[in-house]
Amino acid sequence: MREKLTKTDIQKIQEEIDHRKLVVRPECIEAVKEARAQGDLSENFEYYAAKKEKNQNESRIRYLENMLKNAIVISDVSKEDEVGLNKTITLYMEDDDEEEVYKLVTSIRGNSMNNMISTESPLGRAILRHKVGDRVEVKANETYSYWVVIRKIENTGDEGDTIRKF
Repeated sequence: MREKLTKTDIQKIQEEIDHRKLVVRPECIEAVKEARAQGDLSENFEYYAAKKEKNQNESRIRYLENMLKNAIVISDVSKEDEVGLNKTITLYMEDDDEEEVYKLVTSIRGNSMNNMISTESPLGRAILRHKVGDRVEVKANETYSYWVVIRKIENTGDEGDTIRKF
């Protein structure tokens, strides 16, 4: 699947790739060398652990490079008064009679535990481009939907957001 990424997402991914290549990779290679020097590899746990860490780092680098190669670059610009990427939205959930606050982000930064929802999620898709006061139907699936009212939109930017690790 082609990820939809903003220029900031691409920059953060490239920073992680550079760090893994320039810092983590040499550390992993050195750890493998040191473990190999300890002798019998058939019973050398440190060697296998070092190899596993090195392989995981290389796998992560390949994954991120592939993500960048296949990315669709999207804009994170939206009107000041409408729901868009990197904005914090206060929603009134009619079914629960409660307010909830979410930040709208790209799918690679989505983290429901931190109230960061993706524009690809049912809620994110439904509220995108709406304005304060709009009542929006969120279709969770083909048989269930619920209504939310957009109460507040704040432009919070994307400082400190991290790319989700897989």
